[in-house]
Amino acid sequence: MRIVIAGGHGQIALRLERLLAVRGYEVAGIIRDRTQGDDLREAGAEPVLCDLESATVEHVAGILQGAEAAVFAAGAGPGSGIARKDTVDRGAAVLFADAAERAGVRRFLIVSSMGANAQHEGDEVFDAYLRAKGEADDHVRTRLGLEWTVLRPGSLVDDPGTGLVRLEAHAGGGAVPRDDVAAVLAELLETPATAGLTLELVAGSVPVAVAVKDVAGN
Repeated sequence: MRIVIAGGHGQIALRLERLLAVRGYEVAGIIRDRTQGDDLREAGAEPVLCDLESATVEHVAGILQGAEAAVFAAGAGPGSGIARKDTVDRGAAVLFADAAERAGVRRFLIVSSMGANAQHEGDEVFDAYLRAKGEADDHVRTRLGLEWTVLRPGSLVDDPGTGLVRLEAHAGGGAVPRDDVAAVLAELLETPATAGLTLELVAGSVPVAVAVKDVAGN
């Protein structure tokens, strides 16, 4: 299976690339800075240079051609302002979903955020972030050609992963290690029965594989 990850140099994406490469998948990560390429190669992924803020749907669809799954894990980052929350967290996600649908990619995961809501009110940067994420999620869920899953982690931390999570439609507030977010994404990719679900993720007491099987109804 070939899997293409948008935001390929992100902290979650690099972890996911390593996991998928170990499992024998062919992994490509989209980056906008060619100097990041060696980090992706070290993780076992092929770097693909593309700026999702300026690319066309046709160009990105070409990158996705032949892939069986796509993961949107890009983000404008904590130092970015309101404008880039719109162009990356919303705009790039919409573009990537449309391109995946055009390329015939069925399985599609998007890394969102707990609290994402297109109707979220407020004028701060984080408010704009939650609105952008909510709008992106809403758009993905309208793509009839995609078998989508929306994953909404709680506060992200760099503590080592425990492999124990709470994964539910409404998991409540909390934090979750990036290691465990990547592990859940890898399991979701291998569990097509989770298509059509919007899931919240925080640290918990259930092993990752069991948590994913539980939400899939297995």
